[in-house]
Amino acid sequence: MSRILLGVTGGIAAYKACELTRLLVKAGHEVVPLVTPGAQRFVTEETFLALARRPAESDPYPHLRRADLLVVAPCTANTLAKLAHGIADNVLTEAALAHRGPVLVAPAMNPRMWAHPATRANVAALRERGVELVGPDEGEMAEGEWGVGRLAEPAEIAARVEQLLQPGSLTGRRVLVTAGGTREPLDTVRFVGNRSSGRMGVALAEEARRRGAEVILLAANLSVGLPHGVETIPTPTAESMLDAALALPDVDVALLAAAVADYRPAAVLATKRPKDDQGWAVELEPTTDVARALGEHKRPGQVLVAFGAEHGDEGLARKRAMLQTKNADLVVFNDVGRSDIGFDVGENEVVLVTREGERTVPKASKAAIACAILDEVERLLA
Repeated sequence: MSRILLGVTGGIAAYKACELTRLLVKAGHEVVPLVTPGAQRFVTEETFLALARRPAESDPYPHLRRADLLVVAPCTANTLAKLAHGIADNVLTEAALAHRGPVLVAPAMNPRMWAHPATRANVAALRERGVELVGPDEGEMAEGEWGVGRLAEPAEIAARVEQLLQPGSLTGRRVLVTAGGTREPLDTVRFVGNRSSGRMGVALAEEARRRGAEVILLAANLSVGLPHGVETIPTPTAESMLDAALALPDVDVALLAAAVADYRPAAVLATKRPKDDQGWAVELEPTTDVARALGEHKRPGQVLVAFGAEHGDEGLARKRAMLQTKNADLVVFNDVGRSDIGFDVGENEVVLVTREGERTVPKASKAAIACAILDEVERLLA
């Protein structure tokens, strides 16, 4: 049984922490609720004590005793800032400064607050110190707005708790992840590219690291932040990504989530082509297929995961063939014909295709999708 400090901060999402408390207790953990005054405007401390099956504390310092994990759910923008800057003005933030061990934070706030540069800086500071974040998810807020800021579901937070408390299932494994979209230059300014942000690949890198793996990320023009604790190599073009991937020895798992350009300009201008009234005919030539090249070099016991973005059932049929054409062990298909998943959004829905069969992972956050993919990878490794 693990001892968990559960911080609950002020916000309408505080009611979801009741279910989280129940799940953690059901899993056999000792839960010490640390409820801020702001949170008690929504749910009383007595409610959490009852759910945690704890009597009222006679010890004035339960938050300063040793704990295996500190969880803050929900974490408001205000508390996020306090954690980032070491402010200790309530029982929760005092516990955060005294705690020595893993920390899991589940933010919940208005989408504009989450997107504000101050909040982004605070998140970056916490990640730099090794704090784990789960969520926030995209959805409708209590005030009626829609966006990223909704508290992750209690079951997802509880699952992340279990991962942090258990020895890493990928400890001793070396994992290669590719992420983002390559850009193939036309001249010194323009390029042929795609809309991949790198969210899926970064989520995979973060999840593999959480499971104890040594992770190397080949990053192609990411529009999201780099994952903490992961070696990152910039690979802006298909050729540079291929060279870097082939140069990495002893990789146990390759997760090829990057959107690598299928074609590049046959001729690249050494300067910027000036604009005029004439058309510009560009000849494209195929790039070397990174997944196919790694499949040809795959050693026994290595797991190769190829990703495929296509439209509809016909696209899925083409991706099934990648098990043979790329020598892949797992193909992850996502339907980019839909606007609510895939590129440019925080959620995805995928089909996992192996030689034994296939299954659909329903629409969820890309962090949750990463968990499902790595669960399948672990099965293949076993």
